[in-house]
Amino acid sequence: MNSYVENKKEDFVNVLEFFKRDISTLRTGRANPASLENVQVEAYGVMNPLNAVGNISVSDARCMIVAPWDKGVCKAIEKAIVEADLGFGIVNEGDKIRLTVPALTEENRRELVKKLNERMEKARISIRAVREDLKAEIEKAEEDKELSEDEKFRAIKEMDEFSAKKNDELKEIRDQKEAEIMTI
Repeated sequence: MNSYVENKKEDFVNVLEFFKRDISTLRTGRANPASLENVQVEAYGVMNPLNAVGNISVSDARCMIVAPWDKGVCKAIEKAIVEADLGFGIVNEGDKIRLTVPALTEENRRELVKKLNERMEKARISIRAVREDLKAEIEKAEEDKELSEDEKFRAIKEMDEFSAKKNDELKEIRDQKEAEIMTI
């Protein structure tokens, strides 16, 4: 692998990692604490992530329990989850909050797959942007006489193969998530 692709390799990996984190918040009909990752709770006068004010645990495939460290923020946690509009059934039991994940309808599943495809397209655009930066870097190196024309074409070919491989990995991740969403 040439040094130009090697230098940008981490950028490609970062795009894939971000995509994995991004789609982990999509509901799949199963209880998943990652779906609560973006919930912000107003506690002690500041906004905190939900996992900073309480423990999130999965009690069974369709139920999660949020146990606040301080029972005084239980109402604030409930309010934050309601405002996040995640579609969970919420029951405040005083000392903890029980979240029930409703079964996904066929329509909901198709809508989630649409969202998944939108997020994948954004990730593909990011991969394309990294590829374009890399290509510009290689072409500049040729202009500056650091690379011969043959080396430039070889580097671009290698770059295209690498970015195609990363796009395939992206599609594979998307396909796995789609299978998770569509499984009843």
